[in-house]
Amino acid sequence: MQHWRRQFVGACLAAVTWFNSPCGLAEHNAPQDRYFDETQAVTLFAFDDVSIPLTQNLRLEMNSPERHPENPVVQRGEAGTADSWAVQFYGSVIREGERFRMWYVAVGDDRLDPDSPRSSPWRVAYAESDDGVHWLKPNLGLVEAHGSRDNNLVRMEPRLGTVNVKVLRDPHDPDPRRRYKMGAHVWFPKNDVRLGTLAPYSSADGLSWKLMIDAEPVEAELPPDHLVIPALHFEPVGGLYYWDGLFHISGQNAIVAARPYHGRVVRTFVSRDFVNWSQASGISFVRTPQHMLLGPGRSREGEQTHEAISVWNRGNVLVGLSGVWHGAKEWSGVTVDLALVLSNDGYRFREALHEHVFMKRGEDGEWDQGGLLQGQGFENVGEQTYIYYGAWDPRNWQGSPPRGGVGIAMLPRDRFARLVVDERKTGNGNYQMPETVSELITRSMELDGDGPRRFYVNADGLGEDARLMVEILDHQLRPLAGLSGDDAAVMTESGFQTPVVWGDRGEIADLPDRVRLRVTFEGERKTDIGLSALYVRAGESG
Repeated sequence: MQHWRRQFVGACLAAVTWFNSPCGLAEHNAPQDRYFDETQAVTLFAFDDVSIPLTQNLRLEMNSPERHPENPVVQRGEAGTADSWAVQFYGSVIREGERFRMWYVAVGDDRLDPDSPRSSPWRVAYAESDDGVHWLKPNLGLVEAHGSRDNNLVRMEPRLGTVNVKVLRDPHDPDPRRRYKMGAHVWFPKNDVRLGTLAPYSSADGLSWKLMIDAEPVEAELPPDHLVIPALHFEPVGGLYYWDGLFHISGQNAIVAARPYHGRVVRTFVSRDFVNWSQASGISFVRTPQHMLLGPGRSREGEQTHEAISVWNRGNVLVGLSGVWHGAKEWSGVTVDLALVLSNDGYRFREALHEHVFMKRGEDGEWDQGGLLQGQGFENVGEQTYIYYGAWDPRNWQGSPPRGGVGIAMLPRDRFARLVVDERKTGNGNYQMPETVSELITRSMELDGDGPRRFYVNADGLGEDARLMVEILDHQLRPLAGLSGDDAAVMTESGFQTPVVWGDRGEIADLPDRVRLRVTFEGERKTDIGLSALYVRAGESG
């Protein structure tokens, strides 16, 4: 409860969301956003059954994103460039002020050079944008590759072959040289094979990086005696996030766990300082089919997760994407989609809706055919949510064709799902649910009585005959005078951040230490309403 209290009282200003805060960069021409930054508020999503545990006569509908018409917004370069063979978006997008910044994995023409060490061609590249859609690959001049420094590769000292990369901005680190943190998936040799592991880097500007441990690479790989996590094959940094005072890496791994699972599962390691990592780890997410063991030698088969969870840290909840691995005996039958998952404690993730495919791979012939990659990039821009993703077709990867690119999937702002009035029949279909109240009650939120609060609704379909009645209750479900019953706020206007007003009060002070919201769907056309989220943030005088 201490974690929830800190998010609510501080309106998420410091403890969790500081990785996404503006950093005073030079002005760019990004569109001005007239909405407040939701990462600076407590968000109660419709699909979050921990934040909204109590419902009656409501049903969850998932929304499907649309692909941006200009996809892929970052493409492979021409022959001879640093990313001519692959733009692999096992990467990150961070919005800093008016600028969007992207880090991704680049591979050039030396991918198939037999004289090049196997790990060497995999490098970290950089791009930036004013609007999140149109991206430039700046000529950084930091790294020599293919006989030239005219490229967008970042400097890595020492350089390790990197197949997956995630970046966080950490303005509160007292050492300005460590204001950016990078988790890199690199390799180390063991018993004549190459295994994956984590390499932690830091940077002052996000362009020149230094390894945070003392190690001398051997052919762009990490020596086995310099590992920061156990010497087992682990594909880290599917996601990287800071939560409740610790850094977390979310990675893919199929090693033995305390409970038996089939195939690839999501495993998490934690660190207080990004250098010293826990040797113990936790299983964060396992799909239901993985409880059926298929036996040794069949790790490619069956339904599994893929490459862990990319994370959007929303202060009181983590929203993420996980790969939906559709396995097969041969690689030619393997495909990958994406699922929407979430966590309220930073460790255990669950599906927003059981076995629901949030985003399906592209059709054959499209740039994202065969399989999708969940890079860590989520941004609310104007009236849309941008979700950045990559592509990898596992069906023909052994032939080493050129791969990748970066695309954008779009939703209306924060509308991943919606709660609607449930009109379904039950049982054998002959029994209709009786007319009853359609409402939800949120979890108890701890305020500590510290300053006024403002409340907002993200909903569509509202009107005079389709209303949301919003009441404030105390922890024990007792309605608060002047904020409930006949004095409930009446919402008749659709919008992404519609203020909730009780009478003439949009800012509510002197609330109890713990409160809940009750929202009731009313009106002759209440079935038109779709509620996507509720927000609570500090008032102007708070």
